[in-house]
Amino acid sequence: MREELVAAASERILIIDGAFGTEIQNRGLAEADYAGDLGLGHDQKGNNDILALTRPDVPEAIHRAYFEAGADIAETNTFSANRISQADYGAEHLVRAINVESARIARRVADEYSARDGRRRFVAGALGPTNKTLSLSPDVNDPGFREIDFDYLKDVYREQIDALVEGGVDFILIETIFDTLNAKAGIKAALEAGEALGRDLPIMLSMTITDLSGRNLSGHTVEAFWHAVRHARPVTIGLNCSFGAEQLRPHVRTLADSCDALVMVYPNAGLPNDLGAYDEKPETTASLVGEWARGGQVNILGGCCGSTPDHIRAIADFVRDLPPRALPHVPVKTRLAGLEPMVIAA
Repeated sequence: MREELVAAASERILIIDGAFGTEIQNRGLAEADYAGDLGLGHDQKGNNDILALTRPDVPEAIHRAYFEAGADIAETNTFSANRISQADYGAEHLVRAINVESARIARRVADEYSARDGRRRFVAGALGPTNKTLSLSPDVNDPGFREIDFDYLKDVYREQIDALVEGGVDFILIETIFDTLNAKAGIKAALEAGEALGRDLPIMLSMTITDLSGRNLSGHTVEAFWHAVRHARPVTIGLNCSFGAEQLRPHVRTLADSCDALVMVYPNAGLPNDLGAYDEKPETTASLVGEWARGGQVNILGGCCGSTPDHIRAIADFVRDLPPRALPHVPVKTRLAGLEPMVIAA
């Protein structure tokens, strides 16, 4: 599957889908839609992932809308479908079922669209960062305290990855990475899952920048982050969420110049307004990300929070005739990562 994606991305700029959370919110679902007949004791409203079990028509319709808009890659609706996040809803025991069904929904729709025109559609199994962090203490009075440890988080991710693979995903997408150590736990889980399968299980990685200095919450710059995770041989490396395309411009350039993986970027539809809504018009988003395409900096584009099928359609239309980024030849050197990148030349 790695080879198929790389081959497709060498021919044209590919499109990944847009936001799921805001699309679900726009449907105005009630508590009963989320809860279904599962008999859970907690309020389920806002548990978007559980819709795979209670209202599968909702994620299916969103997948269809994005494929109709021109998407080549669908993300599963599983951003919070892990044991840690589902504990907030008392639904930890449903993690496997949620991930399997979410993957099956995306796979079925992707295969349907592939059969229509012969163009391969891919499915990326989405893993969010959870609401815990391995690098930082939640207690300001105890800097050494951690709510979880590395092995526990790795096992949490492994449970989710195994279920996504069972459901039929092509890739494991570890996204919205605010803590590089959390991402490393996901990477370790994905590598172990691939070993158990006896085959390559391609990994996609997407960092989120938390301030305009260009660092994630654990302090890594974009290039330092790449140095910290390149051992995993990710098929894509990129950025998503946190900011709109305008704020990500210099960091996309850094990635394009420094890494020998496909670059995938899917920003928010601008910055949220005072009410938390996203006002950026599809044509504006398309023009901004289109600058990266014109500059030969990207291989895959899409949208994150606030983006809609209209945004994805506008992006797809804008970049349709633009060539994809050519993967650079990166000289072999010792490349290390503290919070800043370090390159030993000799």
